Amino acid sequence: MNFSEYQTQALNTDQIPAVEGSELIIPLLGLVGEVGSLMTEYKKHLRDGDAHKLFEEGISEELGDMLWYISNIASKFNLNLQEIAEDNLTKCNDRWGWRNSPETDNKNTSYIFDNDFPEHESLPRQFEVEITEISRDNSVKMKAFINKEQIGNDLTDNSYKSDGYRFHDIFHFSYAAVLGWSVVTRSMLKRKRKSNHLIDEVEDGGRAVAIEEGIAALVFSYAKDHGFLEGVSTLDYQLLKTIKNMTSHLEVSCCSLGDWERAILMGYDVWRQVEKNRGGTVVIDIDAGLITYQIGVI
Repeated sequence: MNFSEYQTQALNTDQIPAVEGSELIIPLLGLVGEVGSLMTEYKKHLRDGDAHKLFEEGISEELGDMLWYISNIASKFNLNLQEIAEDNLTKCNDRWGWRNSPETDNKNTSYIFDNDFPEHESLPRQFEVEITEISRDNSVKMKAFINKEQIGNDLTDNSYKSDGYRFHDIFHFSYAAVLGWSVVTRSMLKRKRKSNHLIDEVEDGGRAVAIEEGIAALVFSYAKDHGFLEGVSTLDYQLLKTIKNMTSHLEVSCCSLGDWERAILMGYDVWRQVEKNRGGTVVIDIDAGLITYQIGVI
């Protein structure tokens, strides 16, 4: 039996009175009640241990009752339980699938958004960025170099208190490494895809740059409240969902929540080391989907 068949047969057993206003509240209250019954069964198990002989049977029955109410609520909202189940699995795989796949052990998912563009309009597959810190005019600034040539501008924290945001280009490099996407990195490296006017305007233009900078600032605010993600292995779902919504009209929309999580966690691992040592060398390998840190200058 699949969920669609179950939903049809379960609806045939619906005895909820056809009183206006009760068709939804009764199954909703019923679902809440069954959750309470489930917790009661578990309380008995905690209290009685193996003496609670009917624990598994009780849990199974309560879960069955919960399923009935879920099915009934879906029917009342004209929703298909089979589609709900399939969509939920898609959502779970998008969020967690990368952790369970044997092929994602720090390997890239091969997002290449500039494969059809000439080399000078494509992100380099591997590059190293030397990051240094200087003090000037009562201000601490970050400089970034590739092959001894500065990229981007001198950056400060733009904050009343020093918080290390001057090193935030690392986050853009991490997006490039893991997602194969970073409008800001593309701009810094002068690799905009000008041969295609529409791509240049939409994907590599000012709005996309603002969105990526917004994502970096949003995540930084979140990270500050969570120890800059040290020891953190899971990010808040709503944070990742917000990022997906912000980029829904861009090419990077094909990247999953898990991809974004990897990019953010990997970027902050490198950021913490750069911030601690006030510089170092950041190694970006887009083919491997990795961003790593090496202390000092290579």
